[in-house]
Amino acid sequence: MELNEAFAPLAVSRLTSSRRRYGKRMLKQHEVAADTLVGSAAYALASYATATQYETLPGEVADRAKLIVFDQLACGFVGAELPAGRIIGRYVADMGGKPQSVVLGSPDRSSAPLAALANGTSGHADEFDSVHATSDFLGTGHPAAIIVPAAAALAERQFCTGRDLVNAVTLGYDVGARVISVTGGLAPMMGNHGIDPGSLHSLGAAFACARLLGLDESRHLFAAALAVQQSVALNAPYGERRHMSKAFVTGQAAYAGVTGAVLAATGFEASDNIFEAPGGIIDTWAEPGREGQLAKDLGADYAVMGANFKFYSAGYPIHSPVEAALGLKSEHGFELDDIERITVRMPSHPASVVDNRSMPTICLQHMVAAALVAGNLGFDEAHSATLLNDPKVLHLKSLVLLIRDAEFDRVQPQGRGAEVTIDFAGGSVSRRVEHPRGHRFRTPAPTWDDLRAKWEDLLVRRVGQSRFDQFYHACASLESVDDVNEVSSLLAGGYVS
Repeated sequence: MELNEAFAPLAVSRLTSSRRRYGKRMLKQHEVAADTLVGSAAYALASYATATQYETLPGEVADRAKLIVFDQLACGFVGAELPAGRIIGRYVADMGGKPQSVVLGSPDRSSAPLAALANGTSGHADEFDSVHATSDFLGTGHPAAIIVPAAAALAERQFCTGRDLVNAVTLGYDVGARVISVTGGLAPMMGNHGIDPGSLHSLGAAFACARLLGLDESRHLFAAALAVQQSVALNAPYGERRHMSKAFVTGQAAYAGVTGAVLAATGFEASDNIFEAPGGIIDTWAEPGREGQLAKDLGADYAVMGANFKFYSAGYPIHSPVEAALGLKSEHGFELDDIERITVRMPSHPASVVDNRSMPTICLQHMVAAALVAGNLGFDEAHSATLLNDPKVLHLKSLVLLIRDAEFDRVQPQGRGAEVTIDFAGGSVSRRVEHPRGHRFRTPAPTWDDLRAKWEDLLVRRVGQSRFDQFYHACASLESVDDVNEVSSLLAGGYVS
C-alpha cells in the first residue's frame, strides 16, 4: 500500500472535522486544497503528521527523543551565559510579551515565540548541541537547537504533556531532516547557493508546533510556509568571532516555527505546498534524483535516530581530529614540546568549514591545540580566555596542517571522519577516527549515563545537585510528565551561588 493510500481515510476524516469547525467558507478552501494536494508528497507528509502520537512510537525512538530534549535544554541553559545568550535574553526581556514560556537561565517568562527565539539562540551559543546525519551520510545541521526550543515553548503555552512533546520533537526531526535531504545536505546548499541548510529545520519546528496545536493537514502546510518565509539564512554572517550570528540563525528558525504554527491556527493563509510548488523548496534547491526523499520511509526511518551527540565543545568536523589527537597523547605520552607537525586529513567540505576560522570554537587549528594543552575540550576549555592566548596553544596551532583528503571525499564526502598524524624528530604516530563518539554510525550508541556525565558537573555548578537530579529524572521519564512546565521550570531562574 502506498503511503498516501494508507493515510487517505484519516485525511478525509480530519478534513470533515475541519469543515464542521470552520464553516462553509473554510469548507471551500479545504476542498480546493485537498483536490490539489492529495497524491503529493507534501500532503503525505501532512497526513502523516496529523496521525502521529506518542503511543505508536517505537521505544528506542521515544527514548532517543527524550535524550535530545535533555541535551538541548541543558545546552540552552548553559548557553544563556555566553554573549549571544545574554544579549538575546536582554532583548526578549525588553520586548515583554505574555508570560507563557520559560526563558532558560532567567527568572522571566515570555511569549512562546520570543522564548523560542531566546532558547534557540542560547542553545547554539556554544557548539555543544547535537547535530544530525541522515542514513546516507548527509549532514542536516543543528535540528535540536531549533525544534526543541520551538516545541517546548509552545508545549508550555498549551500545557501539553511530556508525551505530546516527545511526539512533536520526533515529528519535527522527520520533517526537517527530509526537507534538507531533498537538497543534498550541507555541502551543496552552502557551496552552490550560499544558504545555511540548517535553517530549513524551521519547517520541522513548524510541523512540531502545528501538531501540538492539533491543526489539520492544510494548516500544517500553512505553518511550514509561514515559517520558511521568516527563517532562510545566508552563510556570510558566520565570518564573525563570537558565535552570535550563527546562534541567532537557530533562534530565528525556532521563532519562525512557533510563529508559523500559531498564525496558521488563527486562520492566516499561506502556500499549501511550499515544498513542491514552482519556486518552492524542491524547485529551487532540490538535488536531482532526491525529490522522493521528502516522504520516504515515514513511520519507519525515524530521523531522531540520526542525532549525533557532542562530547566536545566544538564544531562537529573538529571532533574526530580532537579525539584522535587526545587518544594519541594518552597512548604514547609524548611531550608537547617535542611535536614538530600535526597533520589532519579529512573530507573537503567539513575541512572548508573549520579551516582557520575566526570563531575559536569552529577553528580546527585552535581547538586541536587547546585540547592537547588542556587534556580535554569541554565547555570550560573551549571558552577559556587563558587558553585562547596561551603561548603553548598558539605555538601548537601554528603546527597544525589541514589537508582535504581525496580518500575521505570518496568514502564519506559529508562525513565527520579524520586521520591525525603527529610528527616528532624521531618518528611519527597516527590515528584514524571514522566517526566521532556520539555519531549515529559509532557503536555503542550514547546512553543516559553518557549524557548525564556530559552535563552533571556543568549543571550542578549552576543549579545544585538536587535541581540537576530532578531535571535529569524528569527528562528520562518525560512520558510521565503531565505538564511540560514542570520540566522547563527546573532550568528557569538564576544560578545557585
